[in-house]
Parts: sequence; C-alpha cells; structure tokens
Amino acid sequence: MPKPAYRRVLIKLSGEALLGSQPYGVDPDACYKIAFSIKELCQIGIQVGVVIGGGNIFRGIKATAAGMDRTPADHIGMLATLINGISLQQAFERVECESRIMTAIACHVMAEPYSWKAALNYLDKGHVLIFAGGTGNPYFTTDSAAALRALEIRAEVLMKATKVDGIYNKDPLKYPDAKKFERISYTEVLERKLQVMDATAIALCRENEIPIRVFNLFSDQALMKAVLNQSVGTLVEGL
Repeated sequence: MPKPAYRRVLIKLSGEALLGSQPYGVDPDACYKIAFSIKELCQIGIQVGVVIGGGNIFRGIKATAAGMDRTPADHIGMLATLINGISLQQAFERVECESRIMTAIACHVMAEPYSWKAALNYLDKGHVLIFAGGTGNPYFTTDSAAALRALEIRAEVLMKATKVDGIYNKDPLKYPDAKKFERISYTEVLERKLQVMDATAIALCRENEIPIRVFNLFSDQALMKAVLNQSVGTLVEGL
C-alpha cells in the first residue's frame, strides 16, 4: 500500500451521513460502515478526529425561519450532534476501535468535556476522537467547529465527507452541465460563494494554510484514497 500523505486528519461528517436509507434519525448500519472505514485509517497509523453535525435530527436555521430564536435553536442543534456522537461511538465499539467523545457543551454523564491537551493525548494513543457540540456557541456551524478543531489538534488536512463527489461551479443535482473542480483556491471558493463550507471555516483554513479535501464519503474506498492523497473529490488549498 502507498504511504499515507498525512499523519493526523480531521474528518467533518454531516449528520446526514448517519441517515443511511432512513429519512430521519440514525441508521446503525450507516454508522458501522463509517466506523469501519475510519478504523482502516487507524490501522495504517493515521490519527483521526471527527466533527459530527446534527442535520439528520435538527437544523437550527430551519427552526429560526419558523420563528424560534437563534440561540435556543442552535443549542438544540448542539444536542443533536451529541446524539450522533454517541451513536457513532457505539459503532466504533462494534468494530473494536478505541474512541472517545469530547463535547464543547457540558454533559459529563454522556461525554468528556473538550480539552485540548487531553485530545492530543488521546490521538497519540491511537484513539479516534469524536467532537460533538460544535464550538459550544450559537451562530457558529459545525463547519466552523471542524476548522477550529483541525487547527487545535494540528491536523494536516480537513476532510469534508459529503454525498457529492467534490466542488462544482454550480449545483450538479440541478444543472447537468455543472463542472467539477479538481483543485481550487480558498479565495476562489469565497469569491464564487460556492456552498461547500461556510465562509468562516474557509477563511480560517486559508489563514492557517490547512488544505480541505471535499469528497463523496460513500464512493468506493473514498476515505482511504483521500488520506493517500489520490485523485478523489476536490482539493481546496492556497494555489
């Protein structure tokens, strides 16, 4: 097998990744498949952190549009990420891969409070870290949380695992003539307002020169190809 391109990675998983074939909630089989794919990375010596979203359960933006105040709506979304984190951690138990949940919101019974030093210690021990609760603050998305945690744990790449096989100049589901970017700069993503991650996350990665790999989580061996820096998805970097 080729040598991995990275020693430590941060994977951003959307809550929808845990849906599987279900319209709502968490599919244990989808969690199992994701956990197994991540375990394969650990087996070749890669240290892995995971930031999980909560959109399969609750979306704060939609609740705000329906009349809920933004702060409590975002708090509910943070709790949804904790539900997903526990579900994913149980999948790691099934595949016999050591993992820990760390949360930015206080919930000591269910998960450890986030600690930068403890996180680095767990990673050095080979444990997969699941980061729940976003940044712990309203008005910040889990994309921003992923960029922040990637910086804090000194990840060499932020991998955004989605249902789309990269970044396009327009929505490929709506426009058959949409063109995919193999590589693109942070600045171009921001200037074109491409909806791959929120602007705060992109800007944070640009400022700190963390590349972003956007790819389809469900394509064959996608995670492994991404850590081997093979041609999969789209790479965002400072061109």
